[in-house]
Amino acid sequence: MLSCILIDDEPLALNLLEDYVKATPFLKLIAKCTNAIAAFEILEKESVDLIFTDIQMPNLSGMEFSKLILNNKAKIIFTTAFEEFAVESYKVNAIDYLVKPISYPEFLTAANKAKQQILQDSTQVTVDNYIFVKSDYKLIKIDLKDLIYVEGLKDYLKFYTVNSETPILTLKSMKSLEEELPASQFMRVHRSFMVNLKKITTIERNRIVFGDKYIPVSEKYKEAFLKFIKSDFQ
Repeated sequence: MLSCILIDDEPLALNLLEDYVKATPFLKLIAKCTNAIAAFEILEKESVDLIFTDIQMPNLSGMEFSKLILNNKAKIIFTTAFEEFAVESYKVNAIDYLVKPISYPEFLTAANKAKQQILQDSTQVTVDNYIFVKSDYKLIKIDLKDLIYVEGLKDYLKFYTVNSETPILTLKSMKSLEEELPASQFMRVHRSFMVNLKKITTIERNRIVFGDKYIPVSEKYKEAFLKFIKSDFQ
């Protein structure tokens, strides 16, 4: 079952999409919004797999909205009366681009495409003591015991392991990775860094030292990290 939200400032279009969602067995409607700003509030509270959004809307367009949530795991399907934004939609990795009036077969085809993509992405989850990450069109297995730390770089993550001189790069958010990795072994210590607690041997001035690399511990995560230090290093 895929959770989804609908965004459209036209009530008739919104109601039609709602009917389509209800007719699709693998879709579950979380909310319908008349503007993109309201959708932000939903994303902060709910885990959403799929977003159907109009493009031309007041205050914040669907295209602008999709660019602002690139780090969110939710997939985007555009629903619009205008064809000229189709090329731009691929720049934000949209699953599909539906031009109004939208028939149910068109809607279902797009929803199925999203379902397949989400199922494919789900192979990138933790399994026992390892994870698979997608890099250069390949799935690479990383043993958690070999993972030293992860560094966030805009929309990408770098995985540093004991067996590789170069990091493994993948398109993924730090937030989603934080939800997948076991909290007993991995801790986020900075907006851009997550570390393997079992690999820590040296701490210097609120920084974790891994060879010649210094990982800062920010104020936001300092308290939780100090609790770990007190319990495991004393």
